[in-house]
Amino acid sequence: MSALGFYLVYPFVYLIASLPFWALYSVSDVFYYLFRLSGYRRKVVVQNLRNSFPDKSEKEIQQLCREYFRYLCDLTLETFKTLTMTEQEARDRCTLIFPDWLKEFANQKQSMLLVLGHYGNWEWGGPGFTLHSGIPLNVIYRPLSNPYFEKMMTGMRTKFGTRITPAKNTLREMVSLRNQHMAFAFIADQAATIENGHWMEFLHQDTSVYTGPEKLAVKFNYPVVFMNIKRLRRGFYEVAPELLFAHPKETQPDQITETFTRRLEQEIRKDPVIWLWSHRRWKHKRPA
Repeated sequence: MSALGFYLVYPFVYLIASLPFWALYSVSDVFYYLFRLSGYRRKVVVQNLRNSFPDKSEKEIQQLCREYFRYLCDLTLETFKTLTMTEQEARDRCTLIFPDWLKEFANQKQSMLLVLGHYGNWEWGGPGFTLHSGIPLNVIYRPLSNPYFEKMMTGMRTKFGTRITPAKNTLREMVSLRNQHMAFAFIADQAATIENGHWMEFLHQDTSVYTGPEKLAVKFNYPVVFMNIKRLRRGFYEVAPELLFAHPKETQPDQITETFTRRLEQEIRKDPVIWLWSHRRWKHKRPA
């Protein structure tokens, strides 16, 4: 999209972001019906659901598909809403369970590595974690190809104190911040390349899993924490951190990757609707 296209779209995005929450979700309901009419990635979603839940009937699969697209509309508009959200709204809309071990890490200035999936509202999860814990957060991400939308998203993601680092700069950033207290967050359920992924079964399918977080956790010996973002009700979430490994250097090869993936799978099975079914997660096939 050109600069002209962005500046034509941006006022519309900002207008939506300026709506009160009750109106935002009314607009989301309208968008849902437009999504259904457009057929956007419906075949991808249905096929992913069928492959992931072979025990479910076709009626159940179609119902999950409808619920997923309704949630995708909410998620998209919630992301836009970050443009105008206040700090208090961010605190209220995404709370944090703060276990004793995490408080101890914070008191000891212990850096850590957070792993999460495209599950729940991950865009709100960052501010929710930072604002409630006080722990500095650095999110590793893949920049958008469009520089204008990239600038907009950067402003949204760093609005409440979160730091962001392009994936290609991860190692350099972690080395430079080695002596500072920091939590590094990775969305680790993305499709890995055939050459660099670890192959395992995930949701009944042969899946190449991203191993970067494990390698970095072992290299720096940062505790590995699973960030489970639960949807409590429409527009409200809870971040529930779980300590997976306190001493990554003591783990076996691929143990961290497999443990995280299995843990994420458990949550997806509990509430399938809020995972990102419209991305092409299984685009790679295991080499013969």
